Amino acid sequence: MDLSLSEEQMMIQDMARKFAESELAPVAAQLDEHQDQSLFLCNLAKLTELGFMGLNIKAEYGGVEAGTIAFSLAITEIAKACASTAVTTSVTNMVAEVIQAVGNEEQKHTYLPKLCGGEYKAGGFCLTENNAGSDPAGMQTTAIKDGDNYILNGSKLYITSASFADLFVVWAVTDSNAPKGKGISCFLVEANTPGITVAKAEEKMGQKASPTNEVHFENCRIPSSALMGLENKGFSVAVGELAGGRIGIGSLALGIGKAAMDFARQHLLERKQFGKPLANFQGLQWMLAERYTELEAARLLLMQAAYTKDLGQPFGMAASMAKLFASEKANKACYDALQLMGGAGYIKEYPLERYSRDVRVTSIYEGTSEIQKVIIARELLKQVS
Repeated sequence: MDLSLSEEQMMIQDMARKFAESELAPVAAQLDEHQDQSLFLCNLAKLTELGFMGLNIKAEYGGVEAGTIAFSLAITEIAKACASTAVTTSVTNMVAEVIQAVGNEEQKHTYLPKLCGGEYKAGGFCLTENNAGSDPAGMQTTAIKDGDNYILNGSKLYITSASFADLFVVWAVTDSNAPKGKGISCFLVEANTPGITVAKAEEKMGQKASPTNEVHFENCRIPSSALMGLENKGFSVAVGELAGGRIGIGSLALGIGKAAMDFARQHLLERKQFGKPLANFQGLQWMLAERYTELEAARLLLMQAAYTKDLGQPFGMAASMAKLFASEKANKACYDALQLMGGAGYIKEYPLERYSRDVRVTSIYEGTSEIQKVIIARELLKQVS
């Protein structure tokens, strides 16, 4: 098996790394503390100019058409510097992929160039609700047909980038009499549509520069042309796109975990105790060896999932395995990196405190670790049933 990257993939990885090191890393702590939205949006605009908002979108729609492996590599490099920027980039790419996957030609030509080219600052993925998180089929937001329109009513929670996103992909119940999960449809809704209210940003533990908001729809009238795909068939779209999103979040987690361990490794060489560098102590060496081995395994799982997706083969279980392993091991890497730093790791002057806060949610959003285990187990049992 050839595990080497193509020239284009290496170029995108290198471009992401250089941008992250020069533009994102110097301001990541500032963004975390002050949530400077103008600076955050400026960095997003620069990433857009470089093509990072349409990595797996066809060139005819304004994308780079570089594939899922390149997307994973880019998100990892961006996350090493700023997890907040990485999650907004990942979600905007996911919104674009939803449109490319199920939108009609008019929708693709209308909206994708705006997402990929920067006319839209970001895209929002409106799926989660108060009683529909791990169980999205339980959503209660409705879209009632009214002539040539639909009327949206309901609320969506924890929507990344909602306060400045210009376009939402929204899931809503269109047939309340259908069995659970069967009467759900998918819509494209511009953020300036009357009837949409975005609540204030949530006060989060980490990834603070990327706003997370509740989005309310109150008698929000949208045209029938906003429907993506077939009416009442939108739930399968959500499930499919969440699988792709898990590659993005797994890659993000990997980047944070790598950044944490890289910083701690350097610290081991520089700090001395008992008259010798910390790097000389075998117990600390073993922690280093174990965490880097796990992060490398996570990278390989992510590459396998991305490669399978690019081949057009079923990749849901591979994505869940990669997301589960990468997020859990990245959390462990950040925790151990902080431990390797000792008291310094607990001080805000050093980035370990931020990495540890930023990484925590990666085992929650885009499907909790527990949900990933359910998905994996179901697929394994289906293979032998």
